[in-house]
Amino acid sequence: MANIASTTASAGTDVTARALREAVFAGLISLGLFVLFVGLKSDQNIRNELILNQRWGLLAIFVIVAAVGRFLMVAYVQPALARRKAAKAEAEDVAKEEGFVSRNFSKLAIAFLLVYPPIIVAVFGVQGSLKWVDNFGIQILIYVMLAWGLNIVVGLAGLLDLGYVAFYAVGAYSYALLSTYFGLSFWILLPVAGILAAFWGMILGFPVLRLRGDYLAIVTLAFGEIIRLVLINWTEVTKGTFGVSGIAKATLFGIKFDASKDGFAALMGLPMSSAYYKIFLFYLILALCLLTAYVTIRLRRMPIGRAWEALREDEIACRSLGINTVTTKLTAFATGAMFGGIAGSFFAVRQGFVSPESFVFLESAVILAIVVLGGMGSLTGIAVAAVVMIGGTEILRELSFLKMVFGPDFTPELYRMLIFGLAMVVVMVWKPRGFVGSREPTAFLHERKAVSGSFTKEGHG
Repeated sequence: MANIASTTASAGTDVTARALREAVFAGLISLGLFVLFVGLKSDQNIRNELILNQRWGLLAIFVIVAAVGRFLMVAYVQPALARRKAAKAEAEDVAKEEGFVSRNFSKLAIAFLLVYPPIIVAVFGVQGSLKWVDNFGIQILIYVMLAWGLNIVVGLAGLLDLGYVAFYAVGAYSYALLSTYFGLSFWILLPVAGILAAFWGMILGFPVLRLRGDYLAIVTLAFGEIIRLVLINWTEVTKGTFGVSGIAKATLFGIKFDASKDGFAALMGLPMSSAYYKIFLFYLILALCLLTAYVTIRLRRMPIGRAWEALREDEIACRSLGINTVTTKLTAFATGAMFGGIAGSFFAVRQGFVSPESFVFLESAVILAIVVLGGMGSLTGIAVAAVVMIGGTEILRELSFLKMVFGPDFTPELYRMLIFGLAMVVVMVWKPRGFVGSREPTAFLHERKAVSGSFTKEGHG
């Protein structure tokens, strides 16, 4: 017993010593990385001379956080994970029964979204609910719909598309221009924008029929940039960088959400507020998201959906089975583009203004990151990733108390991409196949079972 105790004590001492060494190394590395970016800040004085402001306190915070974080990781987190992994390997393989929440997660989430606006209005009031319904509701649901549309192309068909924002732009400008020049209503232009985006999706599909991997990604990236440059330079139609303003709002059975005597507030006997229109848009984008999820689930169970999955797993085997890969790729691009176009038309309605600056490559990267982090092919995982990523960046705007720690000039939202990148690295290290690393097969024998991420190809499923 004494030998066992001494061995355990020596092992603990070794771990602590290694943790201290790595903490010192992490602190030195962070000092070298941040001394020029954080410790020194270039500025101009009243004579337009370049001066350096020293921020050693802020630099010390970065170094201490890196050193302490590395010490805790080596001394406590890694041993705990190793013990957990060993215990899981020794434990018997017993099938765990799913709990009520995990079994009905989607239904509970939909029920919560249905009562979300009334709860927010009850807590913050009608006018105070604007920010929570718009930024934390509509904004997230738009990206959920975009990510679910891209999931058809990337997650189901396995076609890496870096220019998905082009279809988003086509839908937005289709609604903006057709409503401005021809006076068509939102309910007519909503499907029209989706059809036009699907048409452009087929146009993109033809040049990339024989491409795959990196070459496919480069061509789709170029397509997205071409669309953006056309919007900038075709000033006679798109008004270039000035954008299209004064876009008509959506109506509910002909009822407008304005201050007129026939408006929604007047007819319902309510005080005038723009919050009613935002709540209406919230339920509208929620319905569009549910439609996207329903269509995706139904298509996965149809022959075309199984053809997409076969194409994703192995294109050569897909051809050997007699599947027409040309129509399979074109339908994937067209279907995904259609949902992107519908989301774009809704974006134009919500903003009332569209410009090429809203459809840069960064938007495609964010949407693709949501799909990858959520788990390719998993609707639930993608929705969770959108809530975490888009909601997390919006929360940064509310962290004004950090100015007390980092100084009055600190702007939290400017660091959203840094935090976003770190979060992506952490998630891809711990969950390389996304939040949901398993998926249910569309074809099964006798019993439907989830396929673990360990049995799927890296970057798939």
